[in-house]
Amino acid sequence: MLKLYQFERTWGIPNLSPFCCKIETYLRMAEIEYEIKPALPLGAPKGKLPYIEDNGQALGDSRFIITHLKSTYKDLDKGLPEDKLALSVAMQRLLEEHLFWAALYSRWQYTDENWQVNKQAIFGKLPPIIRDIVASGWRRKIKQQILGHGTGRHQAEEIFALGKQDMEALSASLGNKTYFLGDQPTTLDTTAFGLLINIIGCPIESPLKEYGLAKDNLVNYVDRIGREFYPDLQSN
Repeated sequence: MLKLYQFERTWGIPNLSPFCCKIETYLRMAEIEYEIKPALPLGAPKGKLPYIEDNGQALGDSRFIITHLKSTYKDLDKGLPEDKLALSVAMQRLLEEHLFWAALYSRWQYTDENWQVNKQAIFGKLPPIIRDIVASGWRRKIKQQILGHGTGRHQAEEIFALGKQDMEALSASLGNKTYFLGDQPTTLDTTAFGLLINIIGCPIESPLKEYGLAKDNLVNYVDRIGREFYPDLQSN
């Protein structure tokens, strides 16, 4: 059976990593059997989560994992016309290469309160002394990545202004549709759900979260996918 290595569940959402959530959501939407293996990135292919093991092969990076799942199991995008496939690629880049960095900043750098919540969720099961050392090292690394990307060179209000533009574009694109590209879920929905639930559905506070919660269609979209594909995580 396919094995999915990802962070342990926390906060009542599928995963605190948008990319881990993306892969598990694809697996559920495509009805592919899998087994979860809670893990940290240490020793993972490419040094990041998620990764999968399938038929003796280890694969990292959510984009390449999706390519494997499409070719080996089920392609959620099969039958989409070229214009919608192009839109899917563009929207996924908006989500993963731009909006993601505003979300990352809100967790690792924006406020100490957010950092403590994030730190406990990721590193909380490590022994205290080791936890603090490892967490501090990862925080420095992530801050350097945010700076290197360019997002970290802006003021907080500028970062969130850019993120709000992305949220506005997502809301306008979704409109009143069930899924971003119509009535059936596609790869774009796995990406969008993974990031949106990690902005509006977790205990990390920011102007970006407030803005997202004010977009009723995005909130309803996240709730609907959660109910349909993660009934096991829904509160009674």
